[in-house]
Amino acid sequence: MERHFSSSGLMSSKKRSIGLENLSLIEEYYERWKKDSSSVPDDWNAFFEGFEFGYNESLKNGPIEVGKKKPISIDLKKQRAVYELINAYRTLGHYIANLDPLGFNRYEFDELKLGRFGLNQGDLDQEFDSGDLAGGGTRKLKEILDILKESYCSTLAVEFMHMDSFVQRQWIAQKIEGKFFKLKFSKEHKKQILYDLLKAELFEAFLHTRYVGQKRFSLEGCCTLIPMMDAVIENCPMHGIERIVIGMAHRGRLNFVTNILQQDYKVIFDEFSENYVPEGVLGDGDVRYHLGFEAALKTRSGEIVTVGLAPNPSHLEAVNPVVEGKARAWERRLLDTEKRKKVLPVLIHGDASFMGQGVVQETLNLSRLEGYKTGGTLHIIINNQIGFTTVPQDGRSTHHCTAVALMLAVPIFHVNGDDPLAAVFAVLTALEYRQVFGQDVVVDLIGYRKYGHNEGDEPSFTQPLLYKAIAQHPNISDVFLDQLIKTGDMTREEANEYRKIFVAELNQKMEESKAWIKSEEPPTLRQRMSCPRILDPVKTAVPLEELLYVGRCLVQEPPDFNLNPKVRKILAERKAMIEGKEPILIPFAEMLAFGTLLYEGIPVRLSGQDSRRGTFSQRHAVLYDTKAAKKYVPLEHIHPNQAIFCIYNSPLSEYSVLGFDYGYSLDYPEALIIWEAQYGDFVNGAQVIIDLYLVSSESKWGVTSNIVLLLPHGYEGQGPEHSSARVERFLQACAEDNIVVANCTTPANYFHILRRQVLRGFSKPLVLFTHKSLLRNPHCSSEISEFVQGTFEEVLADPQVHQPSPKVILCCGKVYYDLLEYRKSIGKMDVPLVRIEQLYPLHEKKLKEIISRYQPQSLVWCQEEPKNMGAWNYIFPKLQELFSLPLTYAGREASASTATGSLAYHRLEQQKLLSDAFKE
Repeated sequence: MERHFSSSGLMSSKKRSIGLENLSLIEEYYERWKKDSSSVPDDWNAFFEGFEFGYNESLKNGPIEVGKKKPISIDLKKQRAVYELINAYRTLGHYIANLDPLGFNRYEFDELKLGRFGLNQGDLDQEFDSGDLAGGGTRKLKEILDILKESYCSTLAVEFMHMDSFVQRQWIAQKIEGKFFKLKFSKEHKKQILYDLLKAELFEAFLHTRYVGQKRFSLEGCCTLIPMMDAVIENCPMHGIERIVIGMAHRGRLNFVTNILQQDYKVIFDEFSENYVPEGVLGDGDVRYHLGFEAALKTRSGEIVTVGLAPNPSHLEAVNPVVEGKARAWERRLLDTEKRKKVLPVLIHGDASFMGQGVVQETLNLSRLEGYKTGGTLHIIINNQIGFTTVPQDGRSTHHCTAVALMLAVPIFHVNGDDPLAAVFAVLTALEYRQVFGQDVVVDLIGYRKYGHNEGDEPSFTQPLLYKAIAQHPNISDVFLDQLIKTGDMTREEANEYRKIFVAELNQKMEESKAWIKSEEPPTLRQRMSCPRILDPVKTAVPLEELLYVGRCLVQEPPDFNLNPKVRKILAERKAMIEGKEPILIPFAEMLAFGTLLYEGIPVRLSGQDSRRGTFSQRHAVLYDTKAAKKYVPLEHIHPNQAIFCIYNSPLSEYSVLGFDYGYSLDYPEALIIWEAQYGDFVNGAQVIIDLYLVSSESKWGVTSNIVLLLPHGYEGQGPEHSSARVERFLQACAEDNIVVANCTTPANYFHILRRQVLRGFSKPLVLFTHKSLLRNPHCSSEISEFVQGTFEEVLADPQVHQPSPKVILCCGKVYYDLLEYRKSIGKMDVPLVRIEQLYPLHEKKLKEIISRYQPQSLVWCQEEPKNMGAWNYIFPKLQELFSLPLTYAGREASASTATGSLAYHRLEQQKLLSDAFKE
């Protein structure tokens, strides 16, 4: 293994590789630094300042005096070797640390042998300057080694030399070197840690014997998580933390909600019953180890910390961005958007998923971005050293499962799960780091998984040797109790008495559960979810004075600002619209929707790729000075008392960003929260969030969101990747009034549906297919009168045809304007075109009323998408049920790809489907 570390103590180890053969370079830098500190790189400057070598030019060819204790004579070459040895342990010590409770995963590593540094056993009693190690001073080499091994190679190890901040590296070193092992846990705290371990292990053992073979995802082997989280919650008040938002996978979840969040054990026992039906859930519910929970916990000091555990699906890490969004929303609610210290996001991961799931990296990348940062997240990895049946060497290419976190240059604590004191110390140090520096921090709790992945598996099929060792390994509580007995902190009798009391409580709760379940009637088919108000009209029109006032604010050119000439032209065009000289187009209708909501005190947040300008250069919500590094946001300058407007260009991620904004919408429902895809098909990258959260969270968990998805959709010959937002996928997921799916063809309808989203008094996600070519199409326009009266229209009748017609063409979206133009070209102006603006929930009553006006003998459904895509398979049975009329399809043939890559072929297909729609 090649050595890549410097001789500069806490200097960044990634800057350069320095070995003993490069002493002349160190001397050269030192000489330059003495003459002019600015003449060397910053990291070398920090090195020389930090250690204050105090070399004396006159003594350079003889003995030198170093250290704080007393003058000593040392060999310069060996002193440099000692400095390099210290740095090497800080950098590489975690490779040989005692981290695996089972003793299996020990790393063959000889990079820290004395010979590598030109030192030998004969130097152990020689005194050297220890730099800043554990407070500095002169020490014998063997004492220096003891400190290094104890600090970096024991049951606690830390990776921190990759961090690019000298201050943060120094902070970590001062916490770790010597201090941990001198730290005195009080007798009461040690007892509390043991009690936490006993509760965790006894609870799992109780479930294991009472509910044989049932899935529970036991925490046994990593039960140290419980005292760790207890310590975090207890220490939150002293750090100013009022709320914790937690996301975690299955493992240990039942243990966590009972022994940390204090959910009644009876509830858990109820959920194991075959007859149990959760109260208050009108949908389908979810398995017990997916459910969320919230508790206001009173700490032992008497202060309250609110802890919310987010529900999550089986995609283990999908909850990560959701938690970050929820945390950011709470920071907004608690007026903590500057320091971000009052809300703590905690993500509890699995080792295999932390390394294997890409959303982990995506979420880590959000942590320091303007629109997504939350002041740092505490990551705790429940490291079972296995993923289902896959061992680490088959599941990752790195030594540690935490390697992906190195991208953030944050500290990573690795701790042996059989050492609860080390684990509690690590997590409390991590918590303090988060509060001091406002950055993410990782604690890797290394243990094992006592049973199979879900208690129904037989792990010895695939890992016989590992599970033989696990079967023989003592419980963590037994190991820790033996330590406490030796130190006189506790007796075995005290522990046994606690066991009896706790098991008695569990038995009592089980008897209560049995009595309740027995007295209940067998479950019947539940009432399905529905929202009777979902099709009720909502007052979304605004007074003319308000609209004009807001519109003028949005088109006003900022003072002392150098606008791009093309942007100035856009503002002038919008000014003509608000003055009634030109009809209003979609981009300005959107700005008016945002502006009027802000004026009325409703916050707006929009994020997505290139959303500030808009993918199609249509929005220009943020204006940039052409000569100075400044920007101007018109929507922030409407009224002194307006609500806050936030718009962010997101990273090139759909999965994490949609998850974040979805999470934000859960805990900030009074705001209009929008996520925008650059092109509609980009939403494919967020399919996990859509399927497992957005369309199903209300049914599974009773959790509602009002998030809006803006998905550009429409066939304009741009190829298979920039045509379709996959309308069919959303419609396939529609049931029980779970979401709203719409495609607005007029600026006014777009304005009204955006306002309706936050004015109707209940939350439903809105999937809104938006436009590209229609953004500047003069036919796709609305008059001011349509904004100051009326409301959102789910179905639009043909404004030009009022008389009966043998045939009616129904459509949705941009194809309406193609049909309109084609109708004019062939002179069939008597064929009505009816637009379905809201596909789901379909306003059947309004649709029937409009169709009845024309008294048709047949219907045509026209769409741009292939027959196996778009709305056809959804709308066909509905139209058959509503109308006893022949129904014809006009659109592209079924296809494996969404669209052709040939513009010429696209035009031929488009011409054919238009012709088919009007065919006699």
